[in-house]
Amino acid sequence: MRDLPALVLASASPRRRELLGGRELAFTVRPVDLDETPRPGEEPGAYVLRLAREKAAARAGISELILAADTTVVLDGDILGKPEDIEDARRMLGRIAGREHTVLTGVALHERREGQVREAATVASSQVRMAAMSEREIAWYAATGEPLDKAGSYAVQGLGALFVEEVFGNHTNVVGLPLPATYRLFAELGYDLRDFRRAAVSIPRT
Repeated sequence: MRDLPALVLASASPRRRELLGGRELAFTVRPVDLDETPRPGEEPGAYVLRLAREKAAARAGISELILAADTTVVLDGDILGKPEDIEDARRMLGRIAGREHTVLTGVALHERREGQVREAATVASSQVRMAAMSEREIAWYAATGEPLDKAGSYAVQGLGALFVEEVFGNHTNVVGLPLPATYRLFAELGYDLRDFRRAAVSIPRT
């Protein structure tokens, strides 16, 4: 097995920590706080890709592999990020209820090693169809507080699953970190994600 850099997750998201931890990966968490305001005229895909790259680069250290991601919901071309408050969450839920929307996640890897900087990045996309929701259901869900730190004001892995009719595409992308796309990014930089497991064993190469 080649000498591996330390894996760092540049995110405070508990969902991303759970997705990596559930695969028994050895990593440390080093969140980064950036201005996530979209630039004028910025397309949703370019927006999440830019933020993922900026977050990864902001936390880059020597002999470390930084993993960063940014997820947003897109409806009618509008970027629906995290709500400002409960009323904003209710407004967003009212927009997505009974409709299909797009979930985009930008994922970036950044490595600074022996005077060299390497990066790999991509955007994953999934479609989500939400059930119709009454005003009472919207008010109840917003009041739980779960939507307040979620793009689009819902969590597919939480109580929000009660209202998610169907997911078209990768489910982990909707949670916040598309694992198949992440796996491919590691390979792009010459690493096997499986080698970063806490109890990694030698994996035959074909």
